[in-house]
Amino acid sequence: MSEFRLVEKLMGSAFELIIVDEDKSKAEELLQEGRDEIKRLESLLTEFDESSFTSQLNINAGLKPVRVDTEVYELIKRCVNISNLTQGAFDITVGPLKKLYNFKNEEFVYPEKHSVKKTVSLIGSQKISFLNDNFIFLKKKGMHISFAAVGKGYAADKVKQLWLAKGVQHGVINASGDLTVIGKKSEEKPWQIGIANPDSSNEVLCYLPIENASIATSGDYEQFFMHKGKRYSHNIDPRNGRPVSGIKSVTVISPGAELCDALATAVYVMGVEVGLYFINQLPQTHCLIINDKNEVFPSRNLNFKYAEQ
Repeated sequence: MSEFRLVEKLMGSAFELIIVDEDKSKAEELLQEGRDEIKRLESLLTEFDESSFTSQLNINAGLKPVRVDTEVYELIKRCVNISNLTQGAFDITVGPLKKLYNFKNEEFVYPEKHSVKKTVSLIGSQKISFLNDNFIFLKKKGMHISFAAVGKGYAADKVKQLWLAKGVQHGVINASGDLTVIGKKSEEKPWQIGIANPDSSNEVLCYLPIENASIATSGDYEQFFMHKGKRYSHNIDPRNGRPVSGIKSVTVISPGAELCDALATAVYVMGVEVGLYFINQLPQTHCLIINDKNEVFPSRNLNFKYAEQ
């Protein structure tokens, strides 16, 4: 058995596709098919092409409903369901808040309270209307949806589906460190996934053995700022419009990558206590949270081991 891989920048991220197989030409063909599937989804979901469904929904927010592909309609429905499940901690309408905060400043400037309040009025999955014939309406002008928190996971799930249908038994879809694995690494060994030390992304803090599952991390490794002596993340709580503090990273393991992506963002916003309680209610779903004091909090029954220092 040999490992065949394809590395390419897709959806604005570094994707690495890996298939373990004996047949080189079959593996290489499937790697190309995987890449083509990600490109297809990127063109459906991107915010940076005015003709995409996402852009059309945003352009017509508060003006008129837009008819979307069945696939996009169903994806948005699932996102709204996750928003309801997480009581708003995950929300694809959070875009306007991200624009409000200028995280690129050397010296961070907190936006005015009234601006935050006004922008929060545009946020919320309940402001998305699902109409007949795949029409969707964003009810308020200025609303903006984005699949940044689930798009890569959705793409990984679709590639996995495609590969499984073609008989792949061992493979990995790596979307900038968020991983979806098929089978084990070999007949005997599961894939060993390293979780980075939040203060030094080159160092592995612990290892998680996974098979036939996905894993996604939401972290502020390079994306945080200090304000009045307190560390804040670039993740924003859609419910109050404020940047989140108290957590450095959240890793979620579950059978699906789209779900992992969304839940990692949600748990980050929820905080340690609520996040752990929430994950412990879900079947086949685990998480590992590292707070701002570098304390590690695993969910129930999570199988992991610390890296040897």
